[in-house]
Amino acid sequence: MKIVQIGTGGWGKNHTRILSQLGVLSAICDANPQKSKEYGDKYSVKHYDSLDELLNSEEFDGAFVVTPTSTHTEIAKKLLEAKKHVFVEKPMTYKSEDGELLAKLAEKNKVILTCGYIERFNPAVDEVKKLVKGKKFGDLVMLEFHRENRMPLHIKDVGIIYDTSVHDIDTANWLFDDMPHVVFARAGKIKHEHEDFASIMLGYKDDRVAIISSNWITPKKVRKFNAVCTDAIISSDFITQEIIVEKDKHNETIQNEKQEPLLLEIQSFLGAIEGKNEHIVKSQEAVNVTKIAEAALLSSLKGIPIYLDLK
Repeated sequence: MKIVQIGTGGWGKNHTRILSQLGVLSAICDANPQKSKEYGDKYSVKHYDSLDELLNSEEFDGAFVVTPTSTHTEIAKKLLEAKKHVFVEKPMTYKSEDGELLAKLAEKNKVILTCGYIERFNPAVDEVKKLVKGKKFGDLVMLEFHRENRMPLHIKDVGIIYDTSVHDIDTANWLFDDMPHVVFARAGKIKHEHEDFASIMLGYKDDRVAIISSNWITPKKVRKFNAVCTDAIISSDFITQEIIVEKDKHNETIQNEKQEPLLLEIQSFLGAIEGKNEHIVKSQEAVNVTKIAEAALLSSLKGIPIYLDLK
């Protein structure tokens, strides 16, 4: 299998490392010729600074688009039109209507289009999903997500909702196995051009709720979530991948083998290209996350709940 990567920025270097380890990286493309050459030389693959040149020169099966959000639509559209399988880093597009167009194009050309919502591949989330689905601790009624950190230096074109909160929006949809029908949010900016703190409440059927709190203000890195069930609270850490179940009389720690989520995510995409029934984020699910992010920004602006009707 041959895979190319477009964009080698702050997060992209991790994709390059793993794709090379897996022996599938065949070419690099970056608008910055120096970076393109640096990564091409480092991983002994061909390098380009033009997507058109790459498409004209290389035969490949799939592509990873790891570029600024504002460029995703144009790049992914060209790749899909060339009938290539495409993995786009999150969020898939800035505007949900652009995502809808890409999803239809992928369907028309019978290729895979997926998006990098990496926490679905986090072993801790996977284990919590199994516990919730099996109703080991009763019904899941509420999810709480908390992320804080300094703003990543490579993020220039979106705020914290599109960059950070989207992870938890997708994880909430995944754990509830449902889409919210109402969004209420408050967000603001203190130190950055775009919003750098946000609290989002997602309402699902049967009064279930997800509360997502994110900020780029505090210096420490926190990435935690709680799944509140009728018989216990399941607490986990996205980073350490530890899981603690708090019940009435005692706590229980669930042992998990720690694995790199990005490696698992990339392996699933490669498996899907090979026709295996691998677990990937469907394009419409990624579009829905963007719709929810749009609703959160609108809710914060208007100060009102936004009602949705998602597929």
